[in-house]
Amino acid sequence: MEQNSSSLEEARDASADAASPPSQDPAPLTDQLSEAERRARSVKSVLREYAEAIVVAMLLAFAIRVFVVQAFKIPSGSMIPTLQIGDHILVSKLSYGLQWPGNCAFKMSFPPVTCYASHQLVSFGQPERGDVVVFRYPEDEDKDFIKRIVGLPGDQIEIRNKVVLVNGVPLEDRTYTQRVDPGVIDGTINPRDNFGPITVPRDSYFVMGDNRDQSLDSRFWGYVRAEKIKGKAFRVYWSWSGQGNWKQWVRWERLGRAIH
Repeated sequence: MEQNSSSLEEARDASADAASPPSQDPAPLTDQLSEAERRARSVKSVLREYAEAIVVAMLLAFAIRVFVVQAFKIPSGSMIPTLQIGDHILVSKLSYGLQWPGNCAFKMSFPPVTCYASHQLVSFGQPERGDVVVFRYPEDEDKDFIKRIVGLPGDQIEIRNKVVLVNGVPLEDRTYTQRVDPGVIDGTINPRDNFGPITVPRDSYFVMGDNRDQSLDSRFWGYVRAEKIKGKAFRVYWSWSGQGNWKQWVRWERLGRAIH
């Protein structure tokens, strides 16, 4: 009887094992998520990719603006006829060397950092007479000015009855300048037409606007330090007049023009 009872229990155990379903591994986590949760995760992933792309683009734009090229708009007529009001120009930051910004301050703007000077890490050359340069305005360094270099360090500059003399020799500037006022102002009243002589200090430049009679430049506020020069203007990429017939608002003939 004991042997039969033991056989019966083994038979029951075998029957129970046969009746119970085979064990299964739990489903993967992604299969257990609802459709709404999967969509939410997908949206977050896309938003993250866009955010990363925007941040990278902003950093690249900032780096290009600081080290390579920067765009400016001409707001006044001090550089007529070379540059017109409404010209949009490109300024090369690499014309004279690889610049490293200095004397920087944080501001609520874009870019959030404003630098008031620069130092050359690698020099490609020095500014030359005739270069059209953008620089920090000495009397308000939050503003950028654009003028043409007339005097280099060590040059003697003098103006006699509107004629610019560099080291005693008249400057050949008639091809790129204009004088709209035939009158001549005495130098004791105003330095516009009679000025100097002065000697340009070391690491400084004497600059003037091409619109000689309507330009606020080194005749009035002094020299431009080398570390304040931001770059050399080289191209007009857009020119907007906004006056007269609407067909003439864009100065198409100026697009792409080189600045000499």
